[in-house]
Amino acid sequence: MLLSVVRRRTRQLRLEAASGLAVGWKAVLRSGLCGGVGAGAGAGAGAGVRLRFGPSPTGFLHLGGLRTALYNYIFAKKHGGSFILRIEDTDQSRLVPGAVENIENVLEWAGISPDESPQRGGSYGPYKQSERLDLYLKATETLVMKNAAYYCFCSPRRLEMLKKEALRMRQTPKYDNRCRHLTSKQIEERLAQGCPHVIRFRLEEGAEPFEDLVYGVNRLDPASVEGDPVIIKTDGFPTYHLANVVDDHHMKISHVLRGTEWLTSTAKHLLMYKAFGWDPPAFAHLPLLLNKDGSKLSKRQGDLFIQNFSQNGFLPEALLDIVTNCGSGFSGNRPGRILEELVSEFDVTKITTHSALLDLDQLPDFNRIHLLRHVENVSSRQQLVTELQALVEKEYGDKLMDGEALCTDYAERVLLYRKGHITRLQDLVSPAYSYLWIRPVVPHEQMLNLSTEGEKICRVVMRLFQTWPYDSVTPAQLNSELRALQAQFTGTKYSVMMKFLRLVLSGQQQGPSVAEMMLSLGPKEVCQRLQQAAIH
Repeated sequence: MLLSVVRRRTRQLRLEAASGLAVGWKAVLRSGLCGGVGAGAGAGAGAGVRLRFGPSPTGFLHLGGLRTALYNYIFAKKHGGSFILRIEDTDQSRLVPGAVENIENVLEWAGISPDESPQRGGSYGPYKQSERLDLYLKATETLVMKNAAYYCFCSPRRLEMLKKEALRMRQTPKYDNRCRHLTSKQIEERLAQGCPHVIRFRLEEGAEPFEDLVYGVNRLDPASVEGDPVIIKTDGFPTYHLANVVDDHHMKISHVLRGTEWLTSTAKHLLMYKAFGWDPPAFAHLPLLLNKDGSKLSKRQGDLFIQNFSQNGFLPEALLDIVTNCGSGFSGNRPGRILEELVSEFDVTKITTHSALLDLDQLPDFNRIHLLRHVENVSSRQQLVTELQALVEKEYGDKLMDGEALCTDYAERVLLYRKGHITRLQDLVSPAYSYLWIRPVVPHEQMLNLSTEGEKICRVVMRLFQTWPYDSVTPAQLNSELRALQAQFTGTKYSVMMKFLRLVLSGQQQGPSVAEMMLSLGPKEVCQRLQQAAIH
């Protein structure tokens, strides 16, 4: 059992003290007993700007977690520092298989790759807390030796009774610190009997105010509102409070940016830093990210997981853009910002304490802006072409009109004509755009209902396409030529002619302009569809 390490060493030190052989905790620290856990090793010792994102793998990464990671990344890069991914997996009962890999893969996908992580490694690893247990036990041993922590043998039943009694009295439930007052003999007897136990940190009254970079001066005194917190559980794993303090110190974290829900715990963590004799990092707590109706984001909202956005065709830039656009920390908010702009415009002093309201109904518009930018960039457009070809083949398969439907030039032409009109790449394989990939089947009666001159319209337009310099034509120019052709038809108005052509080319009654449809399909495909309609 992991706690037996603490137990054996602590018992040994107590016996040495009883026999006059103990050298005192300061001398023990100097001797290296705790592996460097001592004063002067804090993040303030010239380690540079280092920030960490510490998710718990109890689920896949969602928008709230991505936002926290992004702010840490932006702060680090703004100041030429390092961004670290640390997996906080000490709650072994709630681990979700695959969550660790998902978290790091999502950060890579989003373009905010960590400089140090479980996969990348680094000089301050391991980067999973479950692999750092010895460090926490040594740190706990130090606290026990300094009388800053103690063994607690209270049973779950007693703790539950305390909670029920407090609620009955309409008081805030808290531990009554009963085991603080156990004598050394009582502790030894219970340890010898193998009694289950935890280790608690001794909260001292009179906590000093601290300055939060967002919320300003905080004067919370945790000892006045809560009981001594558990720092080592019965399974030997640390709680969040101990593990984060120890890891942030040893990983030389200079700034901690985390959600505002941890603001009330910071005073408690600072008491731990003081007990260890370490310099604490600077703290900045981010206001909550809420749904647009003010409700809290929840992992139960399945559509908030990043992998769902990715699978549904939303770009990482759009997600980074919208979660910062609805918040604060920048000189101004405007859709369309890329990561480099977010880094250059970021200012931690501009983060407000107001909750950020996330309106996901706006995400398609954000995605449209970033998709347009990708289409207009030659290198990123090629990647989009490859993705579009895969989507088309998956959606339509053997129903494709011919091999040219998957031609790179054709897919690229479609992207260029539809840029700014689609919000996701998937839109181009929706039923509204099926005419781009499969030839429509239009009943002859439906064509006759529009115009009795249908065959003539088809042949006249075919002649135009056979003689025109197609590659240099714009939709506006083609539309002018089509309008000029209408004079050849005595019984068909221009608007009816265009409806007829739209129906023949797409089988639909609405969509892009007829001229754009024609230029997207290309002269060969347009003529083939017109000819098929003319011979009916």
